[in-house]
Amino acid sequence: MPVLFVGHGSPMNALEKNPLTEGLAALGKSLPKPQAILCVSAHWETQGTQVLYNAEPPTIHDFYGFPKPLFDVQYPARGPLALAHETQKLLPNATLNEKWGLDHGTWSVLVHMYPHADIPTYQVSIDVTKTAEQHLEMGRHLASLREKGVLILGTGNIVHNLRMLQWRDPKAVFPWAEEFDLGIKKALEERDEKTLLHYEQKFGEAADLSVPSPEHYLPLLYCYGASEKDDKLSFPYEGYEMGSLSMRSVLWS
Repeated sequence: MPVLFVGHGSPMNALEKNPLTEGLAALGKSLPKPQAILCVSAHWETQGTQVLYNAEPPTIHDFYGFPKPLFDVQYPARGPLALAHETQKLLPNATLNEKWGLDHGTWSVLVHMYPHADIPTYQVSIDVTKTAEQHLEMGRHLASLREKGVLILGTGNIVHNLRMLQWRDPKAVFPWAEEFDLGIKKALEERDEKTLLHYEQKFGEAADLSVPSPEHYLPLLYCYGASEKDDKLSFPYEGYEMGSLSMRSVLWS
């Protein structure tokens, strides 16, 4: 299976029809159909690595201040328990979590890619105690799941600065956001792990503004870690929203 990173942006993308969501729908039709989906979402941070182990994972509405139709969205994919247990064994010191569900970083993407929720879906958490190198290594531990038909999906945003959002100009982009996004794109193309891991040293203030906290960037490292040198790299979607969000998607296939 391929590996896919998606810039998911606002939860409202779950409801909206726009170039991003239309592109996700097209991806769902063009990729080989997965046996299961493993998502690393920006919105599940834990102490220690956890693997979702729930046969009927609830749809988590982990946000506030949005319209009721968004809270009404359900994504009733079942959880693949055997795969979750196998994934736990692949990841050093990981534990199973029966209480979590599918957060909006997962379902706001999958409602467009696989709207029937007919593919078993589970998540791996982001351990906040790990270094960037360790997060990338976790992706390498997950890579073997690709051979079992598992789509490894990371969701976040390469550039994610909510405090700088330009609400009145949805198509704006700050120069520093474009600099960082294009710099990371180049690092992905060149498989430049030093830049991917230590972007602060490379981009300075542009990095500080683009990644004020790492949780939306880290899923990209899991996806890169799960990729192979021989994979074909492409960018199914490129663009910016409200100045300080990069909506770039990255596909290794």
